[in-house]
Amino acid sequence: MPSTATSPLPVQTLSVPGQAALTLRVLGRKPRGGALPLVLHFHGGAFVSGDLDSGACLAELLSGSGAVVASLAYPLAPEHRFPEALEAGYATLEWLYTQRSRLAGKDAPLYVAGEEAGGNLAAAMALMARDRAHPPLAGQILVAPMLDPCNATASLRESLGDCVECKYADGWKQYLRGPMDAEHPYAVPGLAQRLAGLPPALVLTGADDPMRDEALAYAERLRGAGIAVQSRVLGAGTGWPDSLAEPLTGECPCANEAREHLRAFFQANLAAAPPPS
Repeated sequence: MPSTATSPLPVQTLSVPGQAALTLRVLGRKPRGGALPLVLHFHGGAFVSGDLDSGACLAELLSGSGAVVASLAYPLAPEHRFPEALEAGYATLEWLYTQRSRLAGKDAPLYVAGEEAGGNLAAAMALMARDRAHPPLAGQILVAPMLDPCNATASLRESLGDCVECKYADGWKQYLRGPMDAEHPYAVPGLAQRLAGLPPALVLTGADDPMRDEALAYAERLRGAGIAVQSRVLGAGTGWPDSLAEPLTGECPCANEAREHLRAFFQANLAAAPPPS
């Protein structure tokens, strides 16, 4: 999805020190004399596919909403099962926190974001950062997130019809090491029992999104735990999550609406961003 800026946003590719196999694509540049949100972004692909190119759509939406975006090429299942992608993501998050002033401006607020399977990883990253008491996060952005391995919601059934197998179910099978992993909150954030203390959340889904019901259910559970949550259902025709990974041949009909919600979320959390530590 092309940027709305009048000139192309700067892009740089970085390697995470101590993590030779981890590559980051950083989109955007810190402003002179100020700071922008710095977002660690996880692409989709049902845990088993996807890359920095397939994740470029949401990365562009985030950067077009006023953020510097660092998209991570995390290790994929089945070669790398839970929790390898999460540990790689956490190592990256810790490093980005130390680099936030260089990449996005002095004491830039740090966010996590992701679509589909990446939304799962972003939600889990927020849980890990809370439990490990570092780094402080200003917010989490979950777009059409995969949060429920049961694949039994009404919205998923509407999408699949009579089909009992799908890429989402297959992705879960290849990501989890066994049934016990489905009980771990970092593997399945949608079933996590303790949600208090998490950063504010923006949950975006679409009327035609197969993950709509699990996304909204998680948003409601976060609210019940006292977390500040903005949840939005974009109109029918988003094509999410598949359209988020399609070649960037033009803007989808929901692009402007999505950017409005992203901008509003960043602005609402600006004053409440965690102080540096």
